[in-house]
This record gives sequence, structure tokens and C-alpha cells, in this order.
Amino acid sequence: KYLLFNPLGPEKLPTLKQLTSNEICKVWAGASDYIWGQLLQKRAVEIGVGTFAVVPAHATVGEDQVLTVERPVFQPCKFLKKFYKLKCPKTKILYETPCVQLDFEQIATDTHFRREIVERCIHETLLFFAGALRDKKEVEFSFK
Repeated sequence: KYLLFNPLGPEKLPTLKQLTSNEICKVWAGASDYIWGQLLQKRAVEIGVGTFAVVPAHATVGEDQVLTVERPVFQPCKFLKKFYKLKCPKTKILYETPCVQLDFEQIATDTHFRREIVERCIHETLLFFAGALRDKKEVEFSFK
């Protein structure tokens, strides 16, 4: 769904054209809040182009102490990595980690947008992201 062979035309992004930048950011802030809430409950979240999760990590404290902590990670799906020839750090999400999809209904309720708008906004943004990857542009998604 996000593996693009051809350039992405504006006709493929009708919802993004209708929304303001502020509205798009509001939808993604809602998605970010949802993802963060799931990570706090030790659940991974699959968003179509990859998965957010928390993984164990080791932090050095003091001179000889090592503390086990959890850190959030994003792991692009293997098809996306292979198709776009992405170089990513090897991160292993624990097999037993429960995984959920984005809950568009919940995000819509929290952001006061219709569910369809939320779902299309996220889908079209991910398409736009895939188009940037296809064109070898530098892209950055930031989550609060």
C-alpha cells in the first residue's frame, strides 16, 4: 500500500489538500498521544509503514552500574525497508509484545475530527512519506 513505483500526484492526497497544516498537526498529535498511551501499556502499535514499541536497553549509571530501562523505537516494516533500500539500526521488538493498530475512532474522539478524516489524513500523510522515500528525500517524523 505504501510501496510506490510512480511519483505521487496531488490527486492522491485530496484530504491533505483540504486540511490546514494546523489541522494535520492536530490529527498527528492525536495519533502520537494514542501511540504513547499504548507504549506505556507495553503494547506495540503498527501504523502501516512500521511499528512503534518499547524495547529493553541498558543505561550506564555511575562507574560500574548498569540499569535496565525501556526505550521507544520505530521499526519500519521489512517490505518498506527492502523496497526503498533503507538502512536502519537493527532493533528487535520482543516477540511476546502485544501489537495493536491505530484506533482511528479513539483518535477522532480525542481530536474532534470525524473518523474518516482522521483515517484519510494519516493514510495520505504516510503516502506522502512513502513518496518522499521514493524520491530519496530526507524525511523526519517527530512525535512528542
